[in-house]
Amino acid sequence: MVVDLIVIGTAITLGPLHNSAFILLLASRRGVRKGLAFVLSWLANLVVVIACVMLLTGGTPPRHHSTPSTTALAAKLAIGVGLVVFGGYRLRRPPRPHRPPNWTGRIDNASLGTAAALAWLLQPWALVGAGAATVVDADLSSLSDWLALTGYCLLATLSLLVMELYTVWAPDAAQARLNALRAWLAQHQNQLVITLALLAGLWLTASSIYALVT
Repeated sequence: MVVDLIVIGTAITLGPLHNSAFILLLASRRGVRKGLAFVLSWLANLVVVIACVMLLTGGTPPRHHSTPSTTALAAKLAIGVGLVVFGGYRLRRPPRPHRPPNWTGRIDNASLGTAAALAWLLQPWALVGAGAATVVDADLSSLSDWLALTGYCLLATLSLLVMELYTVWAPDAAQARLNALRAWLAQHQNQLVITLALLAGLWLTASSIYALVT
């Protein structure tokens, strides 16, 4: 479970779309407050998903090869295969010129509520779903599993936390460097999406198949 959560959390935190949007939020009016609303909403969504899974399992992992365990693994396998197919499709598709979404032009006037809602909309829900399927194996009576779940949430939020704190501590330097990062992300967005989708998808597919057959 731990290795799967590390892979999923890393793929989530490196996603270019939400990171680019977050940099725009930080550069807007009241950017630090909007960024904080975004981070808290992002983190809350992850916690809520985990809490829902724990309510379903009762905090006790299902017996291996039982129906709930097999269902969770099948869901994770389906997500992994879906990510591989998506990455392969994007890899074969002819490159298109990058055009920022229309909503990016309205970020400067966004409210704190809009910033929080944007975090919910921009989460990579396929990866979050894979995380939920993995968390089924968590045992809430184990301290190590509590630490694993906490680490997963923090890892999936790490890039946002780093940018938020950097902007608070050194706003001028942060603005220049984060704008350069956003330009780089825009230039390499397609390659990043393909790489993350293929790597995460292949890992989830392989680990799910291994768990199903052993």
